[in-house]
Amino acid sequence: MSAKPHYFGKLSRYYLWYTGCFVLFLVALAILEQEGMPRLWIGHLFMFATIALYATIGVICRTSNVTEYYVAGRRVPALFNGMATAADWISAASFISLAGGLYLQGFDGLAFIMGWTGGFVLVALLIAPYLRKFAQYTIPDFLAARYASGGGGNGGGRGALVRAIAVGATILVSFTYVVAQIYAVGLIASRFTGVDFSVGIFLGLASILVCSFLGGMRAITWTQVAQYIILLVAFLIPTMWLSAKHADNPIPQVAYGSLLNKLTEREAQLAQDPREEQVRAEFRRRAAEYAARVDALPESWEAGKLEAQRQLAEARARNASLGEVRQAERALATYPNSSDEAQALWIERRDANLERARPPEPHATPFPGPTQEASDARRNNFLAVVFCLMFGTAALPHILMRAYTTPSVHETRVSVFWTLFFILLVYLTIPALAVLVKYDLYTSLIGSDFTALPTWISYWANVDKANPLVSVADINGDGIVQLAEFAIDADVLVLATPEIGGLPYVISGLVAAGGLAAALSTADGLLLAISNALSHDVYYKIVQPNASTQKRVTISKLLLLAVAFIAAYAASQKPADILSLVAAAFSLAGSTLFPVLVLGVFWKRANHQGALAGMVVGFAVCLFYMLRASPGLGGNALDAWFGILPMAAGVFGMPAGLLTVVVVSLLSAPPPRTGDAMVDYIRAPE
Repeated sequence: MSAKPHYFGKLSRYYLWYTGCFVLFLVALAILEQEGMPRLWIGHLFMFATIALYATIGVICRTSNVTEYYVAGRRVPALFNGMATAADWISAASFISLAGGLYLQGFDGLAFIMGWTGGFVLVALLIAPYLRKFAQYTIPDFLAARYASGGGGNGGGRGALVRAIAVGATILVSFTYVVAQIYAVGLIASRFTGVDFSVGIFLGLASILVCSFLGGMRAITWTQVAQYIILLVAFLIPTMWLSAKHADNPIPQVAYGSLLNKLTEREAQLAQDPREEQVRAEFRRRAAEYAARVDALPESWEAGKLEAQRQLAEARARNASLGEVRQAERALATYPNSSDEAQALWIERRDANLERARPPEPHATPFPGPTQEASDARRNNFLAVVFCLMFGTAALPHILMRAYTTPSVHETRVSVFWTLFFILLVYLTIPALAVLVKYDLYTSLIGSDFTALPTWISYWANVDKANPLVSVADINGDGIVQLAEFAIDADVLVLATPEIGGLPYVISGLVAAGGLAAALSTADGLLLAISNALSHDVYYKIVQPNASTQKRVTISKLLLLAVAFIAAYAASQKPADILSLVAAAFSLAGSTLFPVLVLGVFWKRANHQGALAGMVVGFAVCLFYMLRASPGLGGNALDAWFGILPMAAGVFGMPAGLLTVVVVSLLSAPPPRTGDAMVDYIRAPE
């Protein structure tokens, strides 16, 4: 398994002891809950015990050695590197949001499962072994050496420009991704410790920094192995419980297929239920009302503002209750400030009501749609998302960096096998969890009495009162919960699963700890990728080539600190849902870095000019499409090309970048022969 069996055996013993102690910790908390320990204390114990564990590993593994800090000394055995990479990979999007996405989207959500796992096949076949043979520190290192005008490994001359653009892409991709992770940290911390969302973000940030700041890749690697064990246990236990509860089989990957037929029958019942239709009709009426307001702008905005002012003045004149006056004040304060703002807000609310007015879509039906054209559009988006996630995976800097940490090229190849194995343990469970939770909610919550709502609904509704993560409202006034009256955010489904399934609260704390482990492990890797790119590729390779090793590591730590706080601030603004942010990062990575990485290994004719043009064009096309088609970025969904979603912008950016590298390379002078020698070296068997 490893070039050093003694080292591998010692690590195995450490983590077996760790796993045993973690199980004992769970059992102890379960006993304490039975004895009456308050739920808040259990949540605090889980949060702070796991954070203290990661901090301890970070302190023990602190280092100022360059090779240890950047690539963990290149001595991580394949199995443990696979676990660490899996933890690095199973981010908040995978652990927290993916099952929720499958719950809401049904078959369409499988695009994320297929794209993310398929991407690791590309990593294993096309990139990772060759990066390990190159044996440097960062992705810009490889690109600068491969596309330098003289083919040298120092990245000097025109190679510095390739390095600079690659650094820019690394920072942008990793920053977009890390914001999503820190957002998830805030969501978990605020729910299970009771602190404000923004405060929760900075509490989680402290844990991230202790690991990555003190020990770099060395500390992050051993922390991520510990985090993988936690997140695997946290994901499997509630899923196995629900599987045994609804299918009498504790193996969810096998059992959930039998529930799909029952779920389909339940969906058909709800689609035909007259009370459900009453609620959907009310949402259609509200949508029509917002549409009429949009059509009547700007007069409707002026009339609405005058009406809000009149209601406030009337409430004050008749000495209405304080609550009524405050409500009128809030209505006026939150009224749109201009007709343009009103248009954007009312269109958003119109679309939201239209979405709630639709009958439930069959979970297991591929690409359902009212017309063939609508079904084809969903199929095209499914394929586009798979494409972007696959090629984005094969170009993510924080994942590819792990190819440098193994003892040999062979260990790198084996490491990718273990990575896929450990990822699949979770990814094959995610579709099962989505079906199990959906069936549970459709059969237990939907159709129940409003006076008997479970307590978890009020817990999650109060996490973010401005934009509730869970909402239930009696729209038709019959006192019965209809499906159209219930809404749950994709980002909380997994975190709420133990409470939905009726599990003890200690399992809720465990799932929160698992979600925190997933978010922190990925955030650690991303922040290190950014700080290493800045300190190694910019400061050491371009600005100060004579810097001492101690100074290089110190600069990396300071830059990591700065980037972490900037990312935390961005996350506190709640820029988008987790899955959308992550998908955008993958599109940008695939468009900018994948063409130059793959052609740099397999096509000797690719040259400096082609690499520069390919990275710029791929990035520009991808970003342009996102800005053009994303309403959240000022674009218009009606301007989408072929109906492709903005998150799949890489389906245009990656081919554009690849074609540009080929065309520009062929139209310009061939690269120096020293570049050919480098390609021959990295492709030669070990």
